[in-house]
Amino acid sequence: MNKDLEGTRNLITELINGNNSSGVSVKIAPTFVNLMAAKELVAGSDIEVMAQNMHFADNGAFTGEIAAGMLKAIGVEEFILGHSERRSLFGETDELLKKKVRAALDNGMKVMFCFGELLEERKAANHFKVVHEQLAAVLFDLDEDEWQHIILAYEPVWAIGTGETASPEQAQEMHAYIRKSIAEAYTDSLADTVSILYGGSVKPGNAEELFGQPDVDGGLIGGASLVASDFLAIIEACSATR
Repeated sequence: MNKDLEGTRNLITELINGNNSSGVSVKIAPTFVNLMAAKELVAGSDIEVMAQNMHFADNGAFTGEIAAGMLKAIGVEEFILGHSERRSLFGETDELLKKKVRAALDNGMKVMFCFGELLEERKAANHFKVVHEQLAAVLFDLDEDEWQHIILAYEPVWAIGTGETASPEQAQEMHAYIRKSIAEAYTDSLADTVSILYGGSVKPGNAEELFGQPDVDGGLIGGASLVASDFLAIIEACSATR
C-alpha cells in the first residue's frame, strides 16, 4: 500500500527510462486503483503489470474484492498470491489460496505464488517441512501443464524486518529443496523449468550474490522497489547473473 497516482507514474517513468538490462523479466504490482494508469504507462516497454491479489469468485456480494474478469478487462493477467502479509495480516489460509489458484487458472491467468516459514519455524528446524506443506496443500494437485502459469516466490518471513539475515547459501539451500520437492511430486523436467524467486529483503548490495545462486531465478522485491535507482540496480544485478 504505497505510492499514490503521481508517485506511481513517476516511479514507472523512471523505471522505463532507466531499464537497459536485457534478458530480465520485470514485473510491477501497483495498488489496484493505479493499475490502469500503470498499464497505459508501460505500453511499448518490456515491463509487465500485475495485481497484488485477486478473489476466487467471478462476481457477487464480496465488497472490496476484485475478480479475475475485472483484472483481465484492463489487461492485467497475472497476480501475486499468498504473500506473507496477506497470510499474517488478513488470515489467508492454504484452503483459500487453493481456491484462488484454481480461479486464476480457470480464467487463463498467471500466478506468482508466495510461501515461506516464520522465525519460530526456522529456529525449530521445521522450515523444510513448512515450505513443503504450503506447496503441497495448494499446488501439488495441479496438472503438470498448468505449472506453465505458475511462478514461485520463496519468502523467508524470518528474514524480513526481524533483524535476522538470510545468507545466499541459505537461500540456495531452500531453493534447491523446493526444486527437489517439485521433481519428486512431478518430474525433473518440470522442476528445472519452474521459476523460483527469492523474496527475503533483496537490496542492491546483496542482489548479485543472491541471484548468482544456481537455483535462485530472480527476486520478489519489497521496499527496494519503491526507489527507482535501487530497483534498477537490482534488475541490473539480475541481468549480470544470467
